[in-house]
Amino acid sequence: MTSPWRAMAGNPLRFLLSAWPWRSLAYLVSGLVTGILWLELALVLVVVGVLLAPVGIGIVLLLCVPLSAIGLGAVERRRLRLLDRRPAPSPHRDPHEAGLRPWLKFRLRETATWRELGHAVMAGLLSVAALMVPFVLFVGGVLQASAPMLVGHGDQIMYGTAGTVDTRGEAWPVAVFGVFMTLLGFYAMTVAAAARAALDRALLVRPVEDELVDVRASRARLADAFEAERRRIERDLHDGAQQRLTGLIMTLGLAKLDGGGEWAGRAQDEARAALEELRDLVRGIHPSVLTDRGLRAAVESLAERSAVPVEVDVDLPGRPPDAIESAAYFVVAEALANIAKHSGAGRARVSARRSRKALHIEIWDDGTGGAAVGGGSGLQGLADRVAVHDGTVRLSSPPGGPTILRVEIPCES
Repeated sequence: MTSPWRAMAGNPLRFLLSAWPWRSLAYLVSGLVTGILWLELALVLVVVGVLLAPVGIGIVLLLCVPLSAIGLGAVERRRLRLLDRRPAPSPHRDPHEAGLRPWLKFRLRETATWRELGHAVMAGLLSVAALMVPFVLFVGGVLQASAPMLVGHGDQIMYGTAGTVDTRGEAWPVAVFGVFMTLLGFYAMTVAAAARAALDRALLVRPVEDELVDVRASRARLADAFEAERRRIERDLHDGAQQRLTGLIMTLGLAKLDGGGEWAGRAQDEARAALEELRDLVRGIHPSVLTDRGLRAAVESLAERSAVPVEVDVDLPGRPPDAIESAAYFVVAEALANIAKHSGAGRARVSARRSRKALHIEIWDDGTGGAAVGGGSGLQGLADRVAVHDGTVRLSSPPGGPTILRVEIPCES
């Protein structure tokens, strides 16, 4: 879908016959309605709040003014779809990402809340002006264009001291000018709507460029992580399993020359060690238990091998898609590895549930807290893995603990 600016810059006839002028009219009119309704609500809240401030409830009403602007901002982001199909994400952050602060306190401290309040006041006051100019041009143009018909019925068109039009010969030039004014009104209406939409996007929408930068950075980190993992696998194969298998071959050769006995036993031990290393290596790439028995069994296997006692509470109706299931497994694996290495926890708990739209995972430990995403930590890699599936990671880890990691991965049931 093209933009209104491009439509106006193109073929005039195609623009005039398109839906853009009518979309623009709908945008301006609906903006006028929402802006005036909010101004009336805000005025009532302010007046009643000031009158009741001495008894306390007025303070609550006054606080409702900026909070109501949040609701208006959400409506305005939905209205943007009339002229702009690009994503319009909310500029507000999730309170859980800031340490689970109370919602009201968190919202009142956000810059986005007060920016939305300023936009609401401005929108209410400017909506009339934004609609007035194109309205005057459009309505005035239609009246001028109908001049021959009006004069034909015996009416006169008066222009004050400039003169009066009362014959068909005088009416036709006026009609031509009226058609021009009408067409100009279509353009003015679209310009006003497009400018209003651009202002609304600038004030109410989190820049999409920020999300693209985050995605690019996430993909770059994942590419680096995959390359590092490939090199690790290559190194482990070369330095571990390959060396053991080479030793096994030599041992079997000596056993063959010596006639068995002690060498045969050593060869068996070497073979077992090599097999165990290969199993560990394969488990690090993609565990067979996940493929064969699903996420619950795979998480229980991780819990059994964890250095910290882990309680498992995984209740999933059916199995998620393979990619989601694999991502969830490695999220749990990385989180448990971080708990064992850095948290000083005495116990941990992993729970997983599946809703209609997402897979929800929560990992809790009673460690010392202070965990953070970023700085090259394992949690950063975990967040990158989840971001590939458009998932979210929320971390609460105050000093002294406990640490709670919540992961949500979109997963339609």
